[in-house]
Parts: sequence; structure tokens; C-alpha cells
Amino acid sequence: MMRVRFAPSPTGYLHIGNARTALFNYLLARRHGGRFVLRIEDTDRERSRPEYEQALIEDLRWLGLDWDEGPDVGGPVGPYRQSERLALYRDAAEKLLRENAAYPCYCLKEEIERRRVDAGGDRSEGYDNRCRTLTEAQRRQCEAEGRKPVLRFRVPEQAVEVQDLIRGRVVFESGVIPDFVIVKSDGMPTFHFAVVVDDSLMGITHVVRGEDHLSNTPKHILLFRALGAQVPQFAHMSMTLGPDRTRLSKRHGATSVRAYRQAGYLPEAFFNYIALLGWGSAEGQEMFSREELIREFSLERCNRSSAVFDPQKLLWMNGVYLRQLPSEELVRRAVPFLQSAGLLPDQPAPASLELAARALALEQEKLRTLQDAADRLDFFFREVSYDPEAVAKYLDAAGRQVLAELEPVLAGMEPFDRRGLEESVRAYCRQKGVKTSAVFHPLRVAVSGRTAGPGLFEMLELLGKDTVLRRIRGILRQG
Repeated sequence: MMRVRFAPSPTGYLHIGNARTALFNYLLARRHGGRFVLRIEDTDRERSRPEYEQALIEDLRWLGLDWDEGPDVGGPVGPYRQSERLALYRDAAEKLLRENAAYPCYCLKEEIERRRVDAGGDRSEGYDNRCRTLTEAQRRQCEAEGRKPVLRFRVPEQAVEVQDLIRGRVVFESGVIPDFVIVKSDGMPTFHFAVVVDDSLMGITHVVRGEDHLSNTPKHILLFRALGAQVPQFAHMSMTLGPDRTRLSKRHGATSVRAYRQAGYLPEAFFNYIALLGWGSAEGQEMFSREELIREFSLERCNRSSAVFDPQKLLWMNGVYLRQLPSEELVRRAVPFLQSAGLLPDQPAPASLELAARALALEQEKLRTLQDAADRLDFFFREVSYDPEAVAKYLDAAGRQVLAELEPVLAGMEPFDRRGLEESVRAYCRQKGVKTSAVFHPLRVAVSGRTAGPGLFEMLELLGKDTVLRRIRGILRQG
């Protein structure tokens, strides 16, 4: 059975690139009837935080991903947090020591760098394997000096070939990998060691991750072999870039799933969009349901070239999904944003929910995010905050004259509905011989505070006669 995993570090909110990695693993597992494992890599004691782990889980769940094994659901090969697996890493390290596949290294970081420079090399170049051949007496001397050793893997002199499921055959020649640290001086495993021990013990069959890990893969293959474990198949996804084709970072705007979630994006739109980053259907289709993506996804359709995250394309797609939502579902999803904006109470009355539903129906075709609902519809729920530029442009003396003449017309209307409103206001325009824009704009600004929004007469009907007249009279009193 196929077994894949997503293994984030809880050192911050879920990055878009990592969410894409999680999604590709999820789709692959569901496509092939496999198991999707969530593993938390929390051995970075300084940066790992429980609250970030919780946030990762919440954001993955929001995205619609579910896992078969993980820290919150358990499973047969747990624990699923690296911080709870330290004994397993110690056992694996002892095995490598016994078999002479690893050795203690007492070199200080400064000594290694100095030897590199003295040899005419760069400080960033690898270790010179000095401690490989220390005698027992030399090791005892280092111990007596109070040096705490790291544990290094003894890299065999052989080329390593990777048959990558996305990138094809990649060969790393012998000698390009120095002996590398697998256990730090404080006893904690390095990333390379922990990930291989975990993947082997958890029976991971396919490792799907970003191409920035491709250079780590020969180290991992050598460790799998040294531990006597089955080497999984590897697939290295293209990197996620910003619109300027540089690595996606905060200078491109929001980079976390949490930020887009809080901005009012729909999980199904986000799911759909990031699935298209580095993958595409043979037909070039863009809009997919979850079920369609599971059915269509394959590593063979993944691109080697970098994926460009385009916030504007995501915004467009989110708008498409919003327009397709049934009315009741749109209200359900928009209410938390209306509440956060102070437009609805925590326990809204049925009348308030009815107002929200009718207001959302007026603007649904124009919404791009759920936050737009709060931004565009606030004047239905509270007193108007006027745009100074709109007031100066449309509520000048001429605009106020229009309002003064329309006020008794509107006051006498019964019923106060959009059809009657439109007939009466257009009749006023014909009677006065003025363009409709000279009347519509002052009226819209007076009752909503803005120059754009829902259809004017639908908006007036929903606001109701009392509110419309109160706002018009308020403007006239200011004059």
C-alpha cells in the first residue's frame, strides 16, 4: 500500500508552498487508495511552538485535508511528533555506531572553518573528515578536554543515483558529500537523520517534497541503506515562486494559508488553485472539484519548471467560487466576517440574518472574498461613514437641492419598493430635465456614503423608507 507523509515544522503558520506539498501528498494518497500521514517535526526546541502545531492542524483541516495517521488521530506507528521519538533515534544511532557506519566527531565549528580557509577553500565547503580515523586514545583525550562530540555518518565512496518520479534520473558523484552530522552534541538528531529514521519506521513508500530537498536526497538514500531500510521513491516538486519569479516571500504579500483564510478566501477555491501550481490536466482545465482532482492527479503531470503563485489569479478564482455558492451557504460563511466587523452580534436575531441574506444577494456577483461582504455592505447595518471625496463631488449645493426635492417624493411612496422607487425617481429626472446621473449619484452617496455598490433601487428598498429618509434629512440638516 502506498504511504505518503506531510511533515511540517511548527515554527510558524502554514506557508503556501508547504500547503501545496501537503495537498499533492494528499491527492496522491487518495488517488491510489493509500495512507496519508501527518508527522510533526518539532526537534527545533527554540522555534517550535505548540500553538503553531495547533494552527497547522487547523489550517490543514480548513483546507479540507484529512489524514489517516497523525498526532491528533493516532495510528499504528506513532508517536507522530519527533520530540516524542527521541529513543528511536538513539537506537538507530547506536546501530550505526556498532556497524562503524557513524563515528563521534570532536571538531569545533571554528576549527573546521579555519582548516577550510587554510586549505584555500570556502568557509561553506564541507567537513574534511578529520575525526574519521581517530584512535581510541585520541578520542579519550578529546573527552578529557571536555569536548562534546557530534555523531557523523561515514559516507561511503560511491555515486548515488536518484530515480526521481518528476525529475527523472539524477546522479550525485562520489566525493561530493562529506561526512555529515546525524546527531548533535546535545543528543538531538539532525533533520537528515530524524526524517530517514521516521520514514523507514513509518513505512513511507513515496516521499513527495520540494526540489530544495533534492540535494539532501543522496544523504537520505545512504542513511536508508545503512539502516537496512527500504528506500522510498522520491518525487521533488518544483519551487513556488512569486509573480516576479523569485522565491515566494513576504515581500510578495501574504504567504501563509492563515492570512488568506482570515481575508475571506474559500477553502475549496484555495484547494483548487494551489493544486494547479506545478500540475495541470491534459485538457488544460482550471476549475476542479475535490473529487475531480483526486481522480485526475498524477505525478506524471507535474511540471519540472517552477510554479508561479499569482494572488490575482487566486482572487479571480475565489470570486468564481463565491458566485456559485447557494444563498444560504453564502450567508453561513459570511456571517463570521460581518460579526468580526461589528456589523452583527455574536447571536444575531432572525431579522438581522434576513437582512444579511438580502444584502449579500445584492452584491454576490461582485464579491471576490468574504471580507468584501463586510467592506461593501456595512451601511446596511450601521450609520453611514461618508467618503469625503464623494461628499465634495456629489453632495454640493446642486446635489443637496436634488435631495431636498426628492425627499417629499420618497416620503409619500407606498409601497416603498424598487419598482415604484425607480419609476418615481426617473419621473423626477424627466420633470426636471436632468440626466439620471445628476440624481442617482447624490441619492446613492446620501444613503450609503459611497459612489458604488448594489443596484440603487434594490438598495433603497432593502434599507427601507425610515432609514433612507433619516439619512437624506441628516444630509440636508448639515447644509
